[in-house]
This record gives sequence, structure tokens and C-alpha cells, in this order.
Amino acid sequence: MFKKILIANRGEIAVRVIKTCRRLGIPTVAVYSEADADSMAVEMADEAVFIGPPAPGESYLRMDAILDAIKETGADAVHPGFGFLSENAAFPKALEEIGVAWIGPNAEAIDAMGDKIRSKQLAAKAGVSTIPGADGEISDVETAIAASNAIGYPVMLKASAGGGGKGMRIARNKDEVKDGFTAARNEAKSSFGDDRILIEKFIEEPRHIEIQVMGDKHGQVIHLNERECSVQRRNQKVLEEAPSPFLDKKTRDAMGKEAVALAAAVDYDSAGTVEFIVDKNRNFYFLEMNTRLQVEHPVTELTCGLDLVEQMIRSAAGEKLEVSQRDVKIDGWAVEARLYAEDPYRGFLPSIGRLKRFQEPEEGELAGGMLRIDSGVREGDEISLFYDPMIAKVIGYGKDRETAIETLAAALDRLHVEGLQSNAPFLSAVLDEADFRSGRIHTGYIADHFPEGFNGTRPREEQLVYMSGAAAFIHETLTRRAEMSEGRVAPADIPASREWIVMMDGRRIAAEVTWLEDRKIELWIPELRAERMTLSSDWTPGHHLFEGEIDGEAFALEFKDRTEGYVMRHRGFAAVAIVCTPRSAELHALLPEKEKADTSKLVISPMPGLIVSVDVETGQDVKAGEPLLVVEAMKMENVIRAEKDGTVKAVNVEAGVSVAADELMIEFE
Repeated sequence: MFKKILIANRGEIAVRVIKTCRRLGIPTVAVYSEADADSMAVEMADEAVFIGPPAPGESYLRMDAILDAIKETGADAVHPGFGFLSENAAFPKALEEIGVAWIGPNAEAIDAMGDKIRSKQLAAKAGVSTIPGADGEISDVETAIAASNAIGYPVMLKASAGGGGKGMRIARNKDEVKDGFTAARNEAKSSFGDDRILIEKFIEEPRHIEIQVMGDKHGQVIHLNERECSVQRRNQKVLEEAPSPFLDKKTRDAMGKEAVALAAAVDYDSAGTVEFIVDKNRNFYFLEMNTRLQVEHPVTELTCGLDLVEQMIRSAAGEKLEVSQRDVKIDGWAVEARLYAEDPYRGFLPSIGRLKRFQEPEEGELAGGMLRIDSGVREGDEISLFYDPMIAKVIGYGKDRETAIETLAAALDRLHVEGLQSNAPFLSAVLDEADFRSGRIHTGYIADHFPEGFNGTRPREEQLVYMSGAAAFIHETLTRRAEMSEGRVAPADIPASREWIVMMDGRRIAAEVTWLEDRKIELWIPELRAERMTLSSDWTPGHHLFEGEIDGEAFALEFKDRTEGYVMRHRGFAAVAIVCTPRSAELHALLPEKEKADTSKLVISPMPGLIVSVDVETGQDVKAGEPLLVVEAMKMENVIRAEKDGTVKAVNVEAGVSVAADELMIEFE
């Protein structure tokens, strides 16, 4: 076994690897950029080495800096995590030259599977089902159109190198091929430095299902069943689960057999994933192979009972796999959600900044299942514009799919994030969708169910009960405390029952509250439920997460204080709740609505970020739709365009400067 492992990565995956190493008794080395100097991974590792500025190209992607850190610390093995150098075949080759072990697949396998054109050819040779398409690279638009006509529309144009949805376009006719080929090629070149394009048949309403494989250095390769990753947004996975609600045993076995055959063909000797596209008739086609640990690996670990990081370490150390194919079972169900620092109400724009508050439920039993949280940040940490915006991976596990979903949903209810926005409301909304609950999903699910983006969900009656009940409980508690602290009345003189009006979601909801004892009330909301209810909660002032029970039914919701009322969220529904007396509610209804400020002549930054370029100057006339500037955050460039014709009055930013969310950048006359 290794004496010291260096982790060539950051964030939650670095923390994840450290946890396994601790359990195995192996010391660890973390590497860090300026932005990660105070990170959880640095705190947890036995040693830490500084490798450069925040930009990945100047730190985590610098192989020379990583190699220097290895020499400095005497590490005898490296785990690359995922991303950064994990699929760069030059890295394990460089490690081999200095006698340091690579905790990942051999360099030849990485090379073979890293090129989509070559990997597809190898897959076909190994007997793996492949998507009908043109053979090899497509060099020009005319060839692309001819190939697309021969394959039959729709087709997918995609970059041969890289992944993550970059350099991909769907074309349904020759005009879209013409436009899409140029766009995909340009994007591929800028993203990967490789503009080669291939064309394949596009499968309508496909499901994205992948097979986890594991190999050792003794020629043994097995699969650990499948993960379904069909719920995606812009080709980026949002929710993943194991097993798939769609596969039957026959299809699972067939996919597993082909995944193992492909892995064996390249002498695969570590953890990896063979990804497939599956059509509505359960026909499956090879998509690509990821020669690394996947972000979504926890759902496989929970349902198979194996630590994949440990298996990678043992394989790299030359040990044989401790399990055979016949030992692999499916035990229960797991669903994972990627909690990102992004604002779902503003087109999922990155929301960087400091986590002023980050409250998460404890791992362990919850809602009939078990909760696991993989995170690399804590309250007070900064979510940087230089890296992936992930806050945590939240995983629900249970005896069946319904239990796993309920556990995950309950966990998202119990999250409280301040200082930046998170996509928790959106994740909760998807989990609540009837089609998701029934397993009717495909890669276009989000686009189909949220065609105009995410604007929250309409409340169900039970949500109105939870939120109005919680608001009445909070207000009654605060009112009683204020009355007693001011000495206006003795506790015995405070009315046992009071009627409050909860104004929320454009409704005036009457709620009668009877104080039973500390932390327990009788609640009557005749508009929502005919019977009286008992609400109990341990909530105390100062807490921004409300957990309670109504007649024994547990619920949780997030709320924030406002000058007037509370901002409350349960699942995908959020609203401002104002609690007052019936008379105050009558007067409140007479107040005129506040006029919104006219911002039509102002260009406001939609997110914190870095100004990449400014395309206009003072006095310039612009037309609607013309680019004004480009703001970059978390690997994503956002082109800000003019919403209408006008003349630029002032430009308040320049290329290279950072801007905050809602910062004024450009003014029009």
C-alpha cells in the first residue's frame, strides 16, 4: 500500500479522497491555489503545497507545479480526482518517469478513449453497439451535409475531443448542419484546441445511462451496474440515480457485458464509466468512455456497497479486485442532486460570493432513508468565479426509489444558504414533478418541463398549510416574547387564542392560533383545512430554518426576515408572508403598490464576474441585439446584448475588471 497520496485536485472531490485515505491510514497531500488557501481540503490533508494563482491554467492544470509538489513532499502516488489533469495521458506518463504511482487507468487507455472518433472505432471492433454515423472526422460543411443526408435527420454534430456539452449541436435539416458545423467547430477549437467534428444520428428523447466499470492490473474487469443521468440542463447533469428506473435485467446485463468488453479491449485497470444513449425501445448505443472517477459515483457506492476510491487505490497498488461479477448486487436505490451556486430564477447564472450561512442537515437517517452529503465548502467559505460552482452533492438513499427521492427532497428542504443563491428550489421542483416521480425522463426533460426557464412553482395546498402555519407560529412566538420583555402584560394575561391574517401569494389566509405550551400551538386555517391541527416546533428566534410537525407529519422550510414579513421557501415554491391582525390586513390592502424603478436605460451585471471585453464606447449608436460586453464567471462567458436601439451615454467598466451582481456597467441616453 502507498505511504503518501497527493491529490491533484480541489473542492469536494479532494475532500472525498482524503476521507477514504484517512480510513485506510494513508497520509495525504493537498495542492492549492491562492483562492483555496483556506479550503476544507487544505485543512483536512496532512500536508498542503501552494501551486499558483487562482486561474486553473496557472495552478491545477500546471503539471510542472504538481510534479514539484510531489518531489517536495515525497508522495508515492497521485489521485487526480475528476477534471483538470485526470484525463491527460501525459500526466501518468510523467509520473511513471519519476517512479510515482498513478491512481487511475493506464495512459494507453486514456489516450484510446479520450478521442471520440478513435474510441467509437475501438468500441465497434469490441462488439459494442454504436450510434449510426459518419466514419471518422468531418472536414468541411459540404461533407457534413452529405453525411447528414445519408444518416438521416436529426443528427448530432459534436467535437471529437473534450466533453461537458462543448462543441455539440443538433441539426434537423441541411441549413442547421451548415450553421451548426461552423459553430461546433469554433467552440471545439476554443474549448479544447481541437476542431475535429464527427456526426452521428440523434436519438429522439434519449435516456443517458452509464455503466460503472472497475478493473485491476491482473486482467480482471467487472461492471458495477448502471447510473441514470438523463435529467440534464444544457448537456450538464443535474440529477443522477442508481439503478435506472427504465432498464430491465436483460438490458442491464447486455449493457454491462459490452461495457466490460470495451474496457478489456484497452486493458482498463481502474474505475471508469462507459456512457450509452438508450432509446424508448431500450436499444442502446455507445456514447463515450470517461477514464476517471465520475462526479455521480456516490449513487453506485451506496447501491453496491463499495468505496470506489478505495478500489482505485488498491488497483493502483497492484492488488486484485476483491469482488467478482457474481458478487455485484443492487441493494436499494440512490438519487443524487448537484447543489450549485447559481440563480435558477435568473437563467441559472453563476452566483459567486461568500457563504455567509450554510446550514445542511446531518448525514444519516432522514425521511425513512439515509442521507449522504459530499461537500468541499463550509459556512464562511468563498465560492470562486474561477472554478465549478458546486456547493455540495446531496444524496438520498433508501430501500426503493420513492424513499430515496423523499430523503433527498427532505434534505433539500433543510438546507439554508445565504450570501449567494443556490439551485435548491429548482432541484426540489424537479423532484416533485409527476413525470420525474414516475421515471418518465429523458435528456430533454428540463427543456420540455421548463421551456421558459425556472420561475418557481405554484403552491400545493399542503405547502400553503406548512408556510402559513409556520409564519403564524413564528409571529405568535415573537409577539409573545415582545409583550413579556416590554413588561406590558404578564404571561397569564396574554390571550390564549389570537387570529392572524397571513398575506401570501396574493391571498389573505386567516389563521387562528391557540397557545398550548412552549413550542406547541393549535392551528386552525379553515380556508385550507377544515379540522384543527397541532403544530409543534423547536424553532427559536435567530434561526432561519423552520422544522416542525403538523399532527405528527414532519416538514421543514427555509425563511429569511424582512423589514415586513418573511421570505419563505418550501420545495420549488417561494413567497413573502406578512402576518398581521385582521384590521392591519384591511389597511394593508389600501396601500398603493410601490412603483418599480425604470432601469430600461441601464445595463446591470446579472452576476459577479470578470469583464472579458467591452464592445461599445461612449456616444456609440447600437441596435437591439448587438453585443455590448462579455462577463465571465465559473468557466462560462455571458454575452450581454442591447435590449433596444439607443446611444451609449457612459461605459463604467473596462476589460479585466471584476464586477459585482447588479453593478451598473453601461448607461444609455
